[in-house]
Amino acid sequence: MHFYTRVTWASHVLSLTSQCVTLPYRVCATTYQTHLECFFFLCSNSDRRAAMLIILAFIILFHVAAAILLFVATIHNAWWVVSQAGRDVIYADLWYSCNSTCFPVENSHTVDAAYLQTIQATMILATILCCVSFFLHPSALQAPTGRRFLFTAIIQLLAALCVMIAASVYTAQKNSFHLANLREGTYGSSYILAWISFPMTLMSGLMYLVLRKRK
Repeated sequence: MHFYTRVTWASHVLSLTSQCVTLPYRVCATTYQTHLECFFFLCSNSDRRAAMLIILAFIILFHVAAAILLFVATIHNAWWVVSQAGRDVIYADLWYSCNSTCFPVENSHTVDAAYLQTIQATMILATILCCVSFFLHPSALQAPTGRRFLFTAIIQLLAALCVMIAASVYTAQKNSFHLANLREGTYGSSYILAWISFPMTLMSGLMYLVLRKRK
């Protein structure tokens, strides 16, 4: 009867082990002497992998949100808002100024608008880099531990740097490319979104760096 109980317990442990195996059981059995030790190791390893998948899903959502903010900030016509009494509200972005109609930013293709061209280039580059780093996920998952997500993190951090440069230059040099009648205005929603996307891209890049060493 005692022997039958041991056999029943061993078969029960083995059946539970098969439900949470994340490594080949033979590899585990060579390291752990008892079935019970092997079972607890495999289950804890399964929990770690599940936690990593949850963290990775959160980072991906964070990454997608940052990319959306970059798209909106780059395209949407609301970096600068001028509201004057008795006149239509004027919205200005990196390419156009609009009230009832839109017209290009004056002299935007000349040397006088070098700061504006810098902002345009860095915002476009930040958006492209953020998208490229997102599409590197499949290859990053196949990389060995230690180098996993390394290139994704580097590209995402470069995107954060580009956003910071663009928003900082706009803050310091906006009057150099705005017409005199547009200088009495306030920052618009796109400008705010650009600054919000900076810490988001920076944090996602740093999280990728931390995640690259996780198994």
